[in-house]
Amino acid sequence: MYLRTTTRRNKDGSVVRYYQLAHNEWDPERKRSTARVIHNFGRADEVDRDALVRLCRSIARVCGVRVEDPLAHGADVGDGTSGEGVGLPEDVRFLGSRDLGVVWLAEALWDRLGIGPCLRELERTSRVEGRGYERALLAMTANRLSAPDSKLGVWERWLGRVYLPTCWDLGLDRLYEAMDWLYEHSETVEREVFFHTADLLNLAVDVIFYDTTTASFAIDDEDGPAEDGETADGASHEGLRRFGHSKEGTWSPQVVVALAVTREGFPVRSWVFPGNTTDVTTVERVRNDLRGWKLGRVMFVGDAGMNSAESRQVLARGCGSYILATPLGESEIRDEVLSRPGRYRKMQENLWAKEVVLGEGARRRRTILCYNPKQAERQRAHRQKVLRELEEELARHPSLDATQKWAAELRASRRYGRYLTVGGKGKKTLRIDRGAVRRAERTDGKWVIETNDDTIRVEDAVQGYRGLMVIERCFRSMKRTQIRMMPMWHRLEKRIVAHVKLCVLALLLERVAEHRCGKSWARIEHALSGLTAGEFEAKDHRFFQRSEITPEQREIFKQLEISAPKRVFGIRRHPG
Repeated sequence: MYLRTTTRRNKDGSVVRYYQLAHNEWDPERKRSTARVIHNFGRADEVDRDALVRLCRSIARVCGVRVEDPLAHGADVGDGTSGEGVGLPEDVRFLGSRDLGVVWLAEALWDRLGIGPCLRELERTSRVEGRGYERALLAMTANRLSAPDSKLGVWERWLGRVYLPTCWDLGLDRLYEAMDWLYEHSETVEREVFFHTADLLNLAVDVIFYDTTTASFAIDDEDGPAEDGETADGASHEGLRRFGHSKEGTWSPQVVVALAVTREGFPVRSWVFPGNTTDVTTVERVRNDLRGWKLGRVMFVGDAGMNSAESRQVLARGCGSYILATPLGESEIRDEVLSRPGRYRKMQENLWAKEVVLGEGARRRRTILCYNPKQAERQRAHRQKVLRELEEELARHPSLDATQKWAAELRASRRYGRYLTVGGKGKKTLRIDRGAVRRAERTDGKWVIETNDDTIRVEDAVQGYRGLMVIERCFRSMKRTQIRMMPMWHRLEKRIVAHVKLCVLALLLERVAEHRCGKSWARIEHALSGLTAGEFEAKDHRFFQRSEITPEQREIFKQLEISAPKRVFGIRRHPG
């Protein structure tokens, strides 16, 4: 039995609502349930409210419950400005609300992927049980997924805004101690977590994508010799924060962060090198570390920064097969691969390729020249626009003396400098380098990859290299959009390394959620940010009540196979 509402539209367009007392009965002829009206209360705008309240109280009396009428004492239920606790018993107080959705997901995946169990076992074997290191690491990792902040901000501001009751008693010193402890056991944690994840998600670990990025510091000087002879992961005794060219084009103290991921973008392992480390010199370290994991047959995919004769030898010895991008400026590539006649094979609408083999015997190199017609058209149109701007700029100046300030600025420009040269009378005249323009035209829409695997098809090699974009998305999430690895405020090498490892753990949780839900983390985080937990206090206990779960939130929990929080949870009795 229930109160039913029906509507009727009048000729003038107005809508009138009616209240009816009804219950459902089974119709054997229609074979479905139909509503039977027991009593008509009349129009909703003319209903006798007091009569309905008396009916509610009489039903409540039989059921043993109490009905409170908020209007009985003149309380205002329209805008809630009267200060009366409408809907709450007098002995229940609302204390505030905490964010629940993202941390609930993070904690569930933390245990599902074996991170929590691995850390708790390490706590037991390293005899640090009871210090809460695993909980501290969970808090700092979940913070990267929710509202990235410094470790001081996590302790001082963030923990008080989220529902992580096992982390509320953590002190700031405990956070730093947990980072130092993670630094000592990072290799074990990464290995155990990765293989647990690979087994859980049935990952095919046949292709490993590897690349590096940089993380800068807002300091004036680089590190001197490491204190007490400490060295970080791959660092020399000169410290980690060293001057170098960042990926953003600046010259500043920085560290080099290297990352190996699967074809789905799940992190395999990470490394932190001094800021002046070149990409090719990291290959030896990566080869040794991954070989110790016994991953089976693995194909290593890297960008042009990894490609050198020495790197190719190291990869061939340690990792077996590899696919590497090759710089187009290399003389052998420029003179033989780009100029080699032959027809392209069309693999997709905007992807053509042809194979070119250089040399013979042991020095044989298998290269694949790739071509994207649409990209070539875009690059050609962009270059024509740049050349028109250059011609207009040169026409504005009566003197083209290259020693003038405007000319020096033009030559230093990343947009225009590659198409300018100095020559003519006295070799001081600024002019457009037509040879550079012709060389650029030869490379429009083209890139070259190289592999030492003779069994892999051209199509598979090209698609394998294009998959390297997945690691670029990982770096973008870590550095700028979601996890925000920078800015880094740590000075000690072990804290810098631990901070990077925490960001990689956050990346793993993020990628698993994206993989299972088929949505970006930005959308998942936005949907779950609306799920909160209200904290209430009664006479002898406190408890939490969640907000209503939306269909999108429920679908996310279902896809991740995570149980949604109960409506009322976290009940705690007052001491004594």
